[in-house]
Amino acid sequence: MTIQIYNTLTRRKEPFVPLEPGKVKMYVCGPTVYNYIHIGNARPAIVYDTVRRYLTFRGYDVQYVSNFTDVDDKLIRAANELGEDVPTIAERFIQAYFDDVTALGCQKADVHPRVTENMDTIIEFIEKLIEKGYAYESEGDVYFRTRKFEEYGKLSHQSVDELKVGARIEVGEKKEDALDFALWKAAKEGEIYWQSPWGKGRPGWHIECSAMARKYLGDTIDIHAGGQDLTFPHHENEIAQSEALTGKQFAKYWMHNGYINIDNEKMSKSLGNFVLVHDIIQKHDPQVLRFFMLSVHYRNPINYSEELLEHSKSALERLRTSYENLKHRKQSSTNLADHEQQWLEKIQQLRKQFIQEMDDDFNTANAISVLFELSKQANYYLMEKNTMESVIDAFMNEFETLFHVLGLTLEQEQLLDEEIEQLIEKRNQARKERNFALADQIRDQLKEMNIILEDTPQGTRWKRG
Repeated sequence: MTIQIYNTLTRRKEPFVPLEPGKVKMYVCGPTVYNYIHIGNARPAIVYDTVRRYLTFRGYDVQYVSNFTDVDDKLIRAANELGEDVPTIAERFIQAYFDDVTALGCQKADVHPRVTENMDTIIEFIEKLIEKGYAYESEGDVYFRTRKFEEYGKLSHQSVDELKVGARIEVGEKKEDALDFALWKAAKEGEIYWQSPWGKGRPGWHIECSAMARKYLGDTIDIHAGGQDLTFPHHENEIAQSEALTGKQFAKYWMHNGYINIDNEKMSKSLGNFVLVHDIIQKHDPQVLRFFMLSVHYRNPINYSEELLEHSKSALERLRTSYENLKHRKQSSTNLADHEQQWLEKIQQLRKQFIQEMDDDFNTANAISVLFELSKQANYYLMEKNTMESVIDAFMNEFETLFHVLGLTLEQEQLLDEEIEQLIEKRNQARKERNFALADQIRDQLKEMNIILEDTPQGTRWKRG
């Protein structure tokens, strides 16, 4: 089976054939670190972490790079408002980013390059574009000659003539053409700056990713990814800069995840529906948010609401309960039951089905459906009078493997604390002594603490309600 990826560049699914057999070079545009990340930032972090995990699961050696924009207009504005310097704010929110996405089950990239640590690389990149005639200096600013790159618009599927209609020159800009975009910006009074051949200033937004992707992954990479909103102008400009410099294709496959709506409205600060991950994970298991994000195909828009998050919580809990039931039953399983091969083949078939769904442009929504089928079959098996340890182990291993591929965990939010354990033991003793009134009273007390008890032949089990 071959993995198929929907390529924004060609607008069709294509077989994934990396530049080098067995290896994948992947660059994902990271956040601008001037605040806590919102769920719009969380979606690409989760989606492309899952893509990376799946490619690794399929045997690829993935080199994964995701940047931080740690200097730009938003950071400068935040620094002025808070009375702090740009590096201090950037550092604080880089650490906050790691706290949030780690809670969401995202693994760190192999490299997290920062703009401020790659200034020499960026300046050198711009110098070479000027040498080639693709860029020019104008009163301390440097601009890219958009029309000179003949394939401009090929990612967003727009022509230069179409783009010209909405283009304009802002006050203070000295461009040759309204379509030209900034590679370097001259510093304004009081702004953070770096010395360059064109005077004091800082990079434009688009050049940083081109320069860092090339530095860490080479002239051509396999996958370049980010949110749908980055397709134009950010990724379009990256292609123009990179391919103008090297004369080579910048990225073979372009992946873009869909937008997030909040209660059926587009998320925006002006509507007051801006939801921060930092706030969500104070109230909800972060794994529930990850499960919610993966329950919709990454290219489709996703609608966020508290109600839908609760549905995801229940769904994830059902899968975790199946796993816990298997773990519990294993204690009383034997090696004397029948139909072992039949069940092992069913489990193997579900693994193939999971791979088939994920091979189809990383369709996590359908892959999760396979997890529910795995849960269903496990529940059927547990209805048998006698169960085999080998089959139980196979079911549990499958849960663990497929959950790991999706970046999900099977553990419940937290263990019972000592007080609750003592209450359960007290209830068990009351039942032995046939003091059912006390046993019921303790059950009700635990229910108020959001603990639901299940009395099974193997003993009392619990779960959170």
